[in-house]
Amino acid sequence: MEVSSIGIDRSVSAVFPPEQLRDALTDAVEVAVIDAGNDPLEPYDAVVTMAYHESYLEGVHWIHSIQAGVDRFPVDELRKHGVTLTNSSGIHGPAVGETVIGYMLSFARRLLPAVKSQTHREWSPPAWDDAYTLANERCCIVGLGTLGRGIVERTSALGLNVVGVRRSGEPLDEVRTVYPPDDLHTAIRDSKFVVLAVPLVDETHHLMSTKEFAAMRDDAILINVARGPVVDQEALGDALEAEALGGAALDVFEAEPLPEESPLWEFEEVLITPHCAGFTEDYYRNVAGLVRENLVNIDTGEEFVNRIV
Repeated sequence: MEVSSIGIDRSVSAVFPPEQLRDALTDAVEVAVIDAGNDPLEPYDAVVTMAYHESYLEGVHWIHSIQAGVDRFPVDELRKHGVTLTNSSGIHGPAVGETVIGYMLSFARRLLPAVKSQTHREWSPPAWDDAYTLANERCCIVGLGTLGRGIVERTSALGLNVVGVRRSGEPLDEVRTVYPPDDLHTAIRDSKFVVLAVPLVDETHHLMSTKEFAAMRDDAILINVARGPVVDQEALGDALEAEALGGAALDVFEAEPLPEESPLWEFEEVLITPHCAGFTEDYYRNVAGLVRENLVNIDTGEEFVNRIV
């Protein structure tokens, strides 16, 4: 494979200005900002994108996704057409890990209701027994890949009792107990925080639904920084309405943006962020580093970093 030109699709503007990535790569390869839905792709050997377009099958040899998740890309179709797909796994751990800690502190230190009170100019201290510290609280991280490990590192540093769910069931440093997926209910049963960090595949679609919420503590907090469809949102709404859960922090949703009519907006103990847990001013630099590394590997005949197809 030879890559002499790269198109940066404007879809990446959901996370950072495409011009920033273009300028970070101009000394390595010919690069331009494109609108893949409308611009011809013939001049470009590769594209860096957040969205998928069928036109990628016409002459493009390599697609790099700026996200870790690749559920929007038709893997079988790309393989059939000989198109290489790589992702940005490994760059999101620090930012997402810090965001998860922010969510936890918002609930533990009662910052979420304080912010809501501030918008109404209300002086509303919490009840004497509402606030708590994170140390020794049990936290179950479902998914211990690169994203999950970034969360493990930060939750462990704050003294949480971390357990996890991992497909292999193999142990991991700083995780006291690792459960296989079949033992999900056991893993989440006694956890104050349940954090979702799994990819979206057939096995994880609606991984968290009615039975799972029933298995959780009634004061547990669900945190989703994975993909929206990992959670059955209707079942989550029902659990919150019945006060069968203590709350939720949600960065991803089954439909994005979250529709105005969604009942999730109305719950006092729900923290909603607009799919930005991985945002950082260094995002484009981190993506550029992966692209550069793979350009070198192409020249030397080595394997692609983060190759999916």
